[in-house]
Amino acid sequence: MDQLVRELVPQVLGILVRRGADFAAAEDAVQEALTEAVRRWPDDPPDDPKAWLVTVSWRKFIDAGRSESARRTREERTLEEPAPGPAEEQDDTLLLLFLSCHPSLSPHAAVALTLRAVGGLTTRQIAEAYLVPESTMAQRISRAKRTIAQEGVGTPGDLRRVLTVLYLIFNEGYSGDVDLAAEAIRLTRAMTRASDEPEVAGLLALMLLHHARRDARWAGDGGLVPLAEQDRSRWDTALISEGVAILQSALARDRLGEYQAQAAIAALHCDAASADETDWPQILEWYDELAVLTDSPVVALNRVVALAEVDGPLIGLQELKSVPDAIPRRTAVAAWLHERAGDLDQAADLYAEAAAAASNVAERTHLTRQSARLHSR
Repeated sequence: MDQLVRELVPQVLGILVRRGADFAAAEDAVQEALTEAVRRWPDDPPDDPKAWLVTVSWRKFIDAGRSESARRTREERTLEEPAPGPAEEQDDTLLLLFLSCHPSLSPHAAVALTLRAVGGLTTRQIAEAYLVPESTMAQRISRAKRTIAQEGVGTPGDLRRVLTVLYLIFNEGYSGDVDLAAEAIRLTRAMTRASDEPEVAGLLALMLLHHARRDARWAGDGGLVPLAEQDRSRWDTALISEGVAILQSALARDRLGEYQAQAAIAALHCDAASADETDWPQILEWYDELAVLTDSPVVALNRVVALAEVDGPLIGLQELKSVPDAIPRRTAVAAWLHERAGDLDQAADLYAEAAAAASNVAERTHLTRQSARLHSR
């Protein structure tokens, strides 16, 4: 039932919004209908669960009207609505994604609302995934819905914002009882069916190519395994093939975007049978393309790594000076460059400094081990 509910929630919510319900009230109505479904379906399952949820949700929405005039207006509008069912098979994923990524919402709020409204996850599941109390997440979602109600739905988030939110969800990986990376891929797949924008396909390709390496990214003890040291036989070749095919189709449209360029870099890494066979010159060319598309200092930092692989660590250290000190992983990259250049004492100290500033336990443990390895050489 859980999987069915997750599939039906965005469809039912989208129908209510298209009928004229405001987003916040529609979402509340759908949640009330789901509560009733949990109570009634085990003993009396409906023949058409979607039609049942649409009917009950719309009734809940009407009943929640704040005034008799508003209620009468909505009730009169229901007479003009077609019966729920096959006539309402429109895919509302794109509509709901754009509404959930409203420009007035913070990224954290947009992520939470997207997982709730489009992903069909419960507040508890979202809270556990982000390691916050359920009450805190409930307040975050409620504030987000109130913001949309106040601001109106006339200015939903733009495509770039929607893609950013989806990628934020993907990068959270697995947490609690929800696989957020898989959820982000599911939502992005749905979005590719509703949009022909090549950047949407580029993001899906990027996710698939990264996800294909997931099992090799962690050691048995939970430690982080760098890309160069991963057992490539553990990579998911089916996901890689799918990601490459989607990327090639997107690139053929000749409207290059940031996610397509990142996916091209990921594809080159996946194409190498070993770390030594990585086509670093071509990866550097893609980073040059990416630098034109975005002025992100993170891209600049990653480009330093590719440049060092092509032209050597000393050139990389020189280029690193242009990257702001506050950028995450900058110190770790500096440590790696100094080690490659033979300055092992400096590298050991920098690894330790990077470990102290790491944002998660796995990265901190990995960098601490690198420092200890050089100190004990």
